[in-house]
Amino acid sequence: MRIRARHALLAPVTAALLLAACSSDSNDSSNTSATVATSAPTTSASAGSESPSSAAMSTGTIVDVAASNPEFTTLVTAVKAAGLAETLAGPGPFTVFAPTNEAFAKVPNDVLDKLLANKEALTKVLTYHALPGAVEAADVKPGNVTTVEGSTAAISEADGKLKINDATIIATDVMASNGVIHVIDAVLIPPDLDVNSL
Repeated sequence: MRIRARHALLAPVTAALLLAACSSDSNDSSNTSATVATSAPTTSASAGSESPSSAAMSTGTIVDVAASNPEFTTLVTAVKAAGLAETLAGPGPFTVFAPTNEAFAKVPNDVLDKLLANKEALTKVLTYHALPGAVEAADVKPGNVTTVEGSTAAISEADGKLKINDATIIATDVMASNGVIHVIDAVLIPPDLDVNSL
């Protein structure tokens, strides 16, 4: 069962984050191959709400797509605060795990405020949501992947749903001109970042 591609406008913002990080870690694929398979199970997301645009493909960049979607205003704000907007419009390709506004709302306000005020930490968080290369849902399987930020994230599957760390992938394969976006329901924090100490 494949997750339907929703939240298409989220992609641009996430892509921008990925692109910015890629300048320092563009070819680290040591663990990324662990998530690529030719016969990986796809996931079903039975979220009742059909959030943002349901267009599965866009001719714009990941940044263009995200900026045009009201469900990703927090992500766009974060990308701008980190100075990654121009980078996000780069050629890629990238795979971006894009959190919605609802995902950001789960982060305590004081922590989110500290992140938005700390460019280095914010960049670290945003680039942790991206992978170098375009990885579609059909090629994803459980295992560790190396993010643009440099740390690994864990892909797992349970009850027909794919997860990355503790975030559920709620929509997949939102295509942009410079990569692919998978929508997630939580913000990912790099393992070596203590957001409470910011």
